[in-house]
Amino acid sequence: MTNIVKITDYNAAELDIYARKKESQLLHYYEPKQGIFIAESPIVITRALDAGYEPLSFLVDEAELKTEMAAALLSRCPDTLVYTAEASILKQITGFELTRGMLCAMHRRELPSVEEVCANAKRIAVLEDVVNPTNIGAIFRSAAALNMDAVLLTPACSDPLYRRAIRVSMGTIFQVPWTYFSRKETVWPAEGMDELHRLGFKTVAMALRDDSYSIDDPRLHAEDKLAVILGTEGDGLSNDTIADCDYTVKIPMTHGVDSLNVAAASAVAFWELGRSGKR
Repeated sequence: MTNIVKITDYNAAELDIYARKKESQLLHYYEPKQGIFIAESPIVITRALDAGYEPLSFLVDEAELKTEMAAALLSRCPDTLVYTAEASILKQITGFELTRGMLCAMHRRELPSVEEVCANAKRIAVLEDVVNPTNIGAIFRSAAALNMDAVLLTPACSDPLYRRAIRVSMGTIFQVPWTYFSRKETVWPAEGMDELHRLGFKTVAMALRDDSYSIDDPRLHAEDKLAVILGTEGDGLSNDTIADCDYTVKIPMTHGVDSLNVAAASAVAFWELGRSGKR
């Protein structure tokens, strides 16, 4: 490889996007065009490349650069700059030591429409105002593993391409189609619900209500297309969202526990409701 640049100073400008730019600055890096995001670890970077994301540059530990895995991955991007440095410099970047020695700055892409994401989907997840990137990442990982065909997010949700969300998801964010309900054009929940119903989905509110259906109710499994809607941490779904849904579903609890974290609840819901979509 001839495009390797060695970094000897933590304050080098080449490290700005990896060490000193905030998520919001990366998001708007090329404004008005799409910005960039940071992918961590070879497996996550590989999944992003497989999904068609274009790399801007790599940052690689000198020791990692010598491994077969790194060589194979970098050979896919022969024209991309590769910055490298000793571990003593890279460890000053918060969390770098947890990434198996490799980061990649990648170009964002224009998001598809809701209709495009939902084409041919039978089971989708809808996230309402979930603001914690850790929960976003965990939900995407469950969605990928447990039969969800797509994920939709309301405008107030945290960005799935934030660094922590990508890391927690183990790169599954690049394996499940997703998009936002338009921040400019769609009023949630009224217009968003109308769009889901227009696309043929029955909507399922995951909520703590006494008048709820059981999560294993045969009527749910009989539906051809389901949108499983999960709410923000703490408050859950809004009353307007619940009122607009076709079903309200509660996960049965024992030992006096009243609720699960939204990420844990998503795994239970996706497992139970996703199975019937694959029959």
